[in-house]
Amino acid sequence: MSAVKDPVCEMTVPTDHGLTQTYYGRTFYFCSNLCRRSFLADPDRYVGSTQSLGPVDPSSRRIAYFSMEVAIDPGIPTYSGGLGVLAGDTLRSCADLKVPVVGVSLLYWKGYFEQTLDQWGNQREQPVTWDPNGLLRPLPTTVQVTIERRTVVIQAWQYDVVGIAGYTVPLLLLDTNRPENAPQDQELSFWLYGGDDRYRLAQELVLGIGGVRMLEAVGYAQLERFHMNEGHAALLALELLRTSKATSTTEWDFTKVKSQCVFTTHTPVVAGHDQFAHDLVQQVMGDLLPLEVLQMLAGRDQLNMTLLGLNVSGYVNGVAKRHGEVSQEMFPGFPIDSITNGVHSVTWTCESFQHLYDRHIPGWRTDPFSLRYAISVPNQDIWDAHVKAKARLFEAVKQRTRHVLSGEAFTIGFARRATLYKRTDLVLSAPLELIDIVRRVGPLQIIFAGKAHPKDEPGKDMIRRVVQVAKQLERDVTIVYLEDYDMTLAQLITAGVDLWLNTPQRPLEASGTSGMKAAHNGGPSLSVLDGWWLEGHIEGVTGWSIGSRSLGQESNWGEEARELYQKLRWTIVPMYYQSRDHWIDVMRHTIAFNASFFNTHRMVQQYATNAYV
Repeated sequence: MSAVKDPVCEMTVPTDHGLTQTYYGRTFYFCSNLCRRSFLADPDRYVGSTQSLGPVDPSSRRIAYFSMEVAIDPGIPTYSGGLGVLAGDTLRSCADLKVPVVGVSLLYWKGYFEQTLDQWGNQREQPVTWDPNGLLRPLPTTVQVTIERRTVVIQAWQYDVVGIAGYTVPLLLLDTNRPENAPQDQELSFWLYGGDDRYRLAQELVLGIGGVRMLEAVGYAQLERFHMNEGHAALLALELLRTSKATSTTEWDFTKVKSQCVFTTHTPVVAGHDQFAHDLVQQVMGDLLPLEVLQMLAGRDQLNMTLLGLNVSGYVNGVAKRHGEVSQEMFPGFPIDSITNGVHSVTWTCESFQHLYDRHIPGWRTDPFSLRYAISVPNQDIWDAHVKAKARLFEAVKQRTRHVLSGEAFTIGFARRATLYKRTDLVLSAPLELIDIVRRVGPLQIIFAGKAHPKDEPGKDMIRRVVQVAKQLERDVTIVYLEDYDMTLAQLITAGVDLWLNTPQRPLEASGTSGMKAAHNGGPSLSVLDGWWLEGHIEGVTGWSIGSRSLGQESNWGEEARELYQKLRWTIVPMYYQSRDHWIDVMRHTIAFNASFFNTHRMVQQYATNAYV
């Protein structure tokens, strides 16, 4: 495990430490929040930079990017999983590419939750303990919204996302935890994805309506596009409609609002789209807009946030080619494009591979497409970088669990949200198959991580099954389940394992980005052909497939489990142990073909061309 000096106190700090700060493209590591706050107060004192962040001119911004969650920093718990990570990566690439964006999300004082597992795999949830002071900058401006006929005051905290050339994208995090608000309204800033329908609707009102009002109050007067990252933010369109009526000669200026709105849907599951009874909507929102207008835009029986987003947006997209087709089938009559997700290359490339690319592919940090030149990087250099990433992961596993993993053993990684359709336990469905692979070919290790939503009992049962099977197989197969999966742990796992495993139930994977992170570190995937993998998969070149490519065929659990075991036994594990040069060649192609394309620089450029301009 590598270590660096804390720039403030000069103590030695491991580079997998969770307290980090990115400043002009450089990542600094801190021993404590106190040192980090000192750094944030005057970073130039410690890094000697001649550049200045300078104030952000709100009038220069043209695009507002709204998301219910944003993973912008490991120390700021305003995310739960893939949606938030995508939002954070999007803002980072906007800053690198100097796209005139301002981000809007919510601040969560208790985060999503901290996960602990007992010896039987039972999940326990605790609130996150953190203090935004020093990590975020409070803005003096406040705005008001009405919730259940009560006035709710909203303040904002700002985080500056600084690009590689110093361009800043501000992120505003809205907060209702103020003393003048009623206790139930203060609590709207407590939990991400907590509470009941009333709680969720009120939070989405704060995000959408409060967010538009905050942008106006702070001075973002020249905004031309409002990008809704999933339906949680769709209420912003109602505020745009309300204000357009006050200035328009027509009753409702739907055309103007539609020209302003961009909507990205992420959910191919009907149950995953937020829907609220109109009685609840009227109770919470009052008479912001007449009921007949809401029913026209968002559904007669319930307020469907996805339907609202579709009706008010001039550009709509899914997050992978297949997901665009699935969304079109779910909502016929709406033109739905697709822009495949990506990840921020510098953020998700580990230190050893960053150094590798710096030597062989100068300029990759600003132009990730140039990672295609990895095709000519020598085998030994790729392997050396991987060995270092693997050692760093295993040291973190040892510190967290006391398990000592073998650096020589073939290691599989699976880290996803623990919900039933992700099928975390598919690889464990026939434990004797894994024992047979170990005895026929060589040692096998599997690293799992992922949280189940506190109300998702089937997801919690799945974690328990993994822990139970791990105990059954402990003499033959080393299996660890790491607690409290977060951004820092994701960086370690995706970089350090030999193979990335992904087994969602088709066609429920909208995109998926974890395999893209692994690809930036030379990690090939073994994955069900769904989401992004339909585009990134070249059999035996960038990884291996599970299941049918036929778009109309749903998952067959038994057949997919058998194919998973067969490819591990006869193709993948033997290649790793018996044909190392061939294995490294797959790693090289994974970087050249997949990392060079599945990144947020490419994705943001597509949004700029297709949706913003």
